[in-house]
Amino acid sequence: MNTNHIFAIERIQKEFTKNTSEKIIYISLYKAIKQCILNTELPNGWLLPSTRILADSLNISRTSVLKAYELLILEKLIVSKSGSGNKINYHPEEKIKQKQQTNTPYISSKYPEISEKGISYLKNTSIINRMDNDMIAFRPGLPPLDVFPINQWKKLLNSYWRHIKSSGLSYSKSTGQMELKKSICNYLNISRNVKCNPTQLVVTSGSLQSLYLIANTLINKNDAVVLENPLFPNVHSVFRSSQAKLIDIPMDEEGIDIKKLPSKSDENLKLIHVTPSNQYPLGVKMSLERRKELVNWASKNSCLIIENDYENEIANYLEQVPTIYSLDNEDRTIYIGTFNRLLHSSIRLAYMIVPSYLMPAVEALLEHSHRFVAPSIQMVMDQFIEKNYLYQHIKNSIRVAKERHDLFKTLFSTHIKTMHIQEKPFSSFHLLAFFNTEKTVKEEAETIQQLKALNIMAYPLSKCYVDEPQKTGLIFGYAAVRSTVIKKNIEKMGRIL
Repeated sequence: MNTNHIFAIERIQKEFTKNTSEKIIYISLYKAIKQCILNTELPNGWLLPSTRILADSLNISRTSVLKAYELLILEKLIVSKSGSGNKINYHPEEKIKQKQQTNTPYISSKYPEISEKGISYLKNTSIINRMDNDMIAFRPGLPPLDVFPINQWKKLLNSYWRHIKSSGLSYSKSTGQMELKKSICNYLNISRNVKCNPTQLVVTSGSLQSLYLIANTLINKNDAVVLENPLFPNVHSVFRSSQAKLIDIPMDEEGIDIKKLPSKSDENLKLIHVTPSNQYPLGVKMSLERRKELVNWASKNSCLIIENDYENEIANYLEQVPTIYSLDNEDRTIYIGTFNRLLHSSIRLAYMIVPSYLMPAVEALLEHSHRFVAPSIQMVMDQFIEKNYLYQHIKNSIRVAKERHDLFKTLFSTHIKTMHIQEKPFSSFHLLAFFNTEKTVKEEAETIQQLKALNIMAYPLSKCYVDEPQKTGLIFGYAAVRSTVIKKNIEKMGRIL
């Protein structure tokens, strides 16, 4: 008899002994089990003890247990499968949902109103890049997950827990462990010529949290934020939810169109967000001249720059262009990087370099909300960098991703005649495909649903635009998908596209 059965018998027995007024034993048992199920003392999906075990435990006949179970099956509170036993079949969340829907018209009169900011975030949840977590092919934003050195990471983690002292289990510094911050600063200095002080570096759980902290530190209602158009939907969402005035600027072949940027005299400018290494989703690499122009524009307009360098290692593996941060001499660039897109998304580890004057406010926000990323993860990442595992992993990821990139493009052009992949060199873990004949947003959505039916994922280009979509297309993530699976899925795509 397993632990669950022992627990179930204890609960049933307790409830069974209460029903002393009921003369018929099997009815008494039926009511006892039903009450346990409705109280969720016996959770959905649990296996009930066999009729023999329950009869012996309660000192009643097996026939009484069989009859009680039959009544529960009739009510569909349990389901019986041959060879599997009797399983609880009760979904209390559906009851809660029904209750919430019933009470919805009365919420405003019974409860305090949701704040203006809360409503603003609620309104913009549809913008957020949400996808089915079970689907890998071809989800954008994933690195080659199968080449991540799990054993190396496991050894570092085991070593951390072997040597940890009880004092290390207390609260941690909200901006991050100093050891990791120093390692990241050294890594950025060597790999990107980014020179920063560890006291300016904040460890976060991802780029979205970094942006959320920045928005809440700087943005008042109707402050202006300049955005590339198109862009990451999550960036658009967080600033719109912060009630900023969004000024979207189109792209040209050198990056954000500098000639179309507004001035401080016209707008209450606070921020400009750019992805210069590899603009998302169009893949434009901002020229050195354009970066210098952007730094000058920000200085002239007393504006801060957010340099979101989300895939620097991939975009610049052949030729490194100086970062905007390294070109800025006035400490007005917020530099954002992430390990989630380089190692794996479940690691939840990123960083940002913050201008000195912003640090106290950012730290205060952290201490009121997220507090800190788990120190164990931070210290293992510190050793992962120190032991040169990160550099080795980047080399492996680029090699594997490049092979899969080339294969995806070749197979796509062979099997799919109604779309074409954007022509540009390997520079990212995603690829952008355009329709040969321009499609409406509705037709784009229908195509995505057709692919989803084949267990294939793609993201709509139209959703990346700030206001009205200017183009439609599909964004595919290929890097996390093995070559055999790429081949199989593109062949399936070819049958419907």
